[in-house]
Parts: sequence; structure tokens; C-alpha cells
Amino acid sequence: MFTLYHHGSSVCAAKVRFAMAEKGLDWDGVYIDILKGDQFEPEYRKINPKSVVPTLVHDDLIITESTVICEYLDHIEPETSLHPTNAAEFAKVRYWTKAIDEELHPACGALTFACSHRHTILGNMDKEELEAFFSATPDQSVTVDWRDMKMMVVRQGFDAPGVKDKVKLYDTYLHKMEDALNGQDWLVANRFTIADIALTPYVNRLAMMSLQGMWKNGRLPNVEAWFDRIIACPAFKPNLLDWVPEELTNQLRQNGAKSWPEVAEILEIK
Repeated sequence: MFTLYHHGSSVCAAKVRFAMAEKGLDWDGVYIDILKGDQFEPEYRKINPKSVVPTLVHDDLIITESTVICEYLDHIEPETSLHPTNAAEFAKVRYWTKAIDEELHPACGALTFACSHRHTILGNMDKEELEAFFSATPDQSVTVDWRDMKMMVVRQGFDAPGVKDKVKLYDTYLHKMEDALNGQDWLVANRFTIADIALTPYVNRLAMMSLQGMWKNGRLPNVEAWFDRIIACPAFKPNLLDWVPEELTNQLRQNGAKSWPEVAEILEIK
């Protein structure tokens, strides 16, 4: 019995949903509304002290960290493994998943708050609610200084320290994808692997925030073709799009569209 604690807008939860769908695994869900602060409730923090999603409960075993969850699922269901058995190819996949955890994910958090969440939070919370929202955030979550980072990004947007650098870092990984996809459909060994699944939510987050200009119009044609193939996967829409509430989808699209000129300026896209 798999129970997945997740949220529609979480890129990490989307990664696990996508992987479980590709593996043909059924699961029961507990929806944690991270934009309302459900992740800070004491009962949830008992199983996930970082107050993030996803968390997978398999029988009596609690597993956190989306990359670890995906690796665990491949170990217990090896016949549908999304990791290559070839050692060299496995290493290439791990380079991608490690880079996502260490660099791309924090960049995604900062970019999402700068482009979209900050506008929703500032528009819906009074001063006391805002302070409570910040104080409930653990110091170590998305990053080791996530509480302070989130506070600065919500209040200052792209002018917050380090945010423009994270936008550039995000773009660097799109360029790395462009190079890896040269002459092949998928990122590693021309085979659909967990590397493709793991990167999907991060590219999709850009698309949901109307930031497709980061790869369209001939800028990164291999990434554009790759994402078109991803969108065509039967598991994509049910696990990446359908879980996101309509109101949140609209907020991401509209707020992101307003933020695109700032992103384009940072990346010198004309």
C-alpha cells in the first residue's frame, strides 16, 4: 500500500507522481496544501520534519526526498526500473538527479516565488498572516536558509539577493539539456529514464509560468522538441497538470506572464 502526501504545484511531488505512473503503481493520496501552510501542521511534521512534499508511506515505512523515493521504487519494482542497468549510463542519470537536488530545485523555488507566489501571497495575506507564514517555515527546507530567502524574495522579487543568479543558473541547465539532447530524443543513452522524468516538472514549471521564451523561437530547439515529446506522454497531463488547482494554474500563468520581461532582461533575450 502506497500513500503519497503531495501537492499540485510541487515539482518534487509531480516527479514522483510521474515516475509512479510510468511504473504502473497505484497509490492513495493525501493532499497537503503547501500554499495554505498545511505542511507546517504538527502531525505532518512528524513524518516530514522539513515540512515539504512529497512524503511516501509504504506500509509502515516513511520515505522523504523525491529522488530517494524514486530510487526506492525502482529497487522494490526492478522490472519497471527507470534507472539504466549499464553503470556508465546510470552514472550519467545520477549526475542529472544530483544536480537537480543541489542546484536546480533551489533555483526553481526562488524563481517561482519571484515570478508568481509572491504576488499571490502579498495579495491574500495581511501583515500578521504574512509573519505567521514566514515564521512557520523551517530554517532548513528547500535550502539551508530557505526561510530568509523566501522572506526576501516575497518582499523584493527579482531584486532580492541572489535571485537573478538563480534565474541564470536555471537557464544554464536548459543549455546543458540542449547539448545532451543533440542527436537524440532523451537525455541519457537515447532512452527515457528518470533523468527525463526528474527534469520534466522543472521545465513544465517554466511553461506554466508563461516562460517558454527561455527555449522557444529557435533559442533551444532540442529542448523544445524534447518537451513536446514529454507533453505527448500519456502520463504527463494526469500527473503534471491535472493535480494543479485551476486557480493556481491561472495565477502561475498570469503572474508569470507579467514577470517575463524581467526574466528576459536578466537573460538578455530579445
